[in-house]
Parts: sequence; structure tokens; C-alpha cells
Amino acid sequence: MLHVIATDEAGFGPNLGPLVVSATVWRMPGGMGVENLYDRLAAAVAPSAAEAGAGRIAIADSKKLYQPGGSLRHLERGVLVALASLGRCPASWRGLLEALDPARGARTAEIPWYAGYDERIPVCGENGTAEFGRRILDTCRAVGVHLREIRSRVVEPHDFNARLACCGNKSALLSEVTLGLAAELAGGLAGPVSIICDKHGGRNRYADLLAEHFPDMFIEIHGESRHLSAYRFGPAERRIDAAFLTNAERCLPVALASMASKYLRELAMRAFNRYWAEHVCGLRPTAGYPQDARRFKKEIGAAQERLGISDSMLWRAR
Repeated sequence: MLHVIATDEAGFGPNLGPLVVSATVWRMPGGMGVENLYDRLAAAVAPSAAEAGAGRIAIADSKKLYQPGGSLRHLERGVLVALASLGRCPASWRGLLEALDPARGARTAEIPWYAGYDERIPVCGENGTAEFGRRILDTCRAVGVHLREIRSRVVEPHDFNARLACCGNKSALLSEVTLGLAAELAGGLAGPVSIICDKHGGRNRYADLLAEHFPDMFIEIHGESRHLSAYRFGPAERRIDAAFLTNAERCLPVALASMASKYLRELAMRAFNRYWAEHVCGLRPTAGYPQDARRFKKEIGAAQERLGISDSMLWRAR
């Protein structure tokens, strides 16, 4: 059997709100590649929102399932159904955060816009999560596939800024968070492991970064290009392959990680926007991306000063 750890992020570009990195962990027969999963799980999973329905949920790149200001329906359903297949059914934002990032969930009170906030989920008001969860579980079992875990790391601006000071640039920061999460998950798995990541900020070389998170391993480089950077390391009985792909979200396990990251970030931004709207009359919400983030920061300036909230808590340096 092979274990696959697939990662993706949401919120790499914005100045406001968290960076969220998520990973999904799958167990599957050794001869089955991740590129076959959509076909193998077709009875329960669709590769796009247009093909969902009739008992199937969409699992796809989050950018294809959600646009700013649009409905969270497909994004939310996919994440909650996947969690239900793991026996987890969070009923609120805080429960979701604790299910995906327990360490961050225990420290929400330190963020002003999270203190006392706990929106009920699903926000789109749809039911049937448990039923879809059982359908995915049964479909996976029938083909020998097992979704074992979904885990996230939520990096808030103050933490982002501290990490950035150590890492030097955003790409290195993203790699540090992503590979730290992948290494933690890989540590609990037996047998061969395949790690699949989307490219990190256009970076093509990852050998030194892998060596930091998998110490005492000789990192074999099996190609470094714009489309694919591939590595292999570890003892024969527990060989680890790591691949960094352009457009990795076309792989179902990476797509689900993308959805988990985006869903967590969108709910965090709902809390953020709600908090500031309570303190600034008529304030338009923001998605946190640079141009609109500057507008938003200017409009909340007086309230920010009055509330004593530092720039380091609010604003990501890059």
C-alpha cells in the first residue's frame, strides 16, 4: 500500500487575513496513481461543479469552485463531506478550525476578530453531509482507497511576519510551513509515501528545504524544471517520493487540500470583515488582496488606532 500526502495553500498573495496551508492523506494500492482517482471515485466525486449532482460532490481546484463574493456552496459541501467521511461533523467555524488545525483552534482568543466569534456551519444551510460522507466512504472502500486525514496550518499576519523575518521571502515561508506539515504527517505513516505539492511561488529547487524537514536523509534529485521538481529519499522499506508540480490541483488529493485551505480562509475573512464593520460604519468588506487591502486599511485607520490594534497583528509585511 502507498500513502499519499497532498498539499496546497490559500491566501499566499493577500496583505490581510491568514495564509492557510492544508494537506490530505490517502492510502491506496501501490499500482494506483493519483491521476486515476477521479475515474475510480466517479460514483461519488465529480471533477467540476458543472458535473456535480445526482449523488456526486465536486472536488476540484478551489479557484474553480469559488469566486470572491460568490456562493460557498460547492467549496463548503466538499470539505464538510470529506470530513464527515472521517467521522468529523463540525457544527461551527470554531469546531471546523479545531478539527483541521487544533493548535490554532486553541488560540483564537489572541485575535480580536475571532474572540467571541463562532458562526454556524454550513453557512449555505444545506444538509445531507453525513449521507454524502457515507457515499464517499463506501466508494473509496470499494476500490481500496482510504482518505485518512485532512490537516491545516493557519498562519495569521503576526505569525506570518515573524516567520518572514526568519525565512527572508514569501516563497521560503510557504515551503517551510508546507513541508513542516508534510513531514509531521509522514512521520506517522508506515511504508512508501508520495508527497505531492503545488509549486511554491515559482520555486524550482526544493532539495535543501526537504533536507531541513527530513534530516539525516540523502535527497536524490530526479529533475528540477518549471513543470516538475522531483525528489526521492529514505530507506528502501519507507521510500519517500516528493513532487512539486505546476497546476497540481488537477490531482484530486491536492484539489481537496486546496478546498480545505480556501474554505478555512474564507470563513476567517468573514470573521475579520464582520469585526471591522462593527467599528466602521458603511465599510465595504475585503478579500485582503493588495490593492483593495490598502483601501480597507485606510478606511479602518482611525478605528484601528482607537482599538489599539498594531499593524503587525493586522497587516502582512509582504
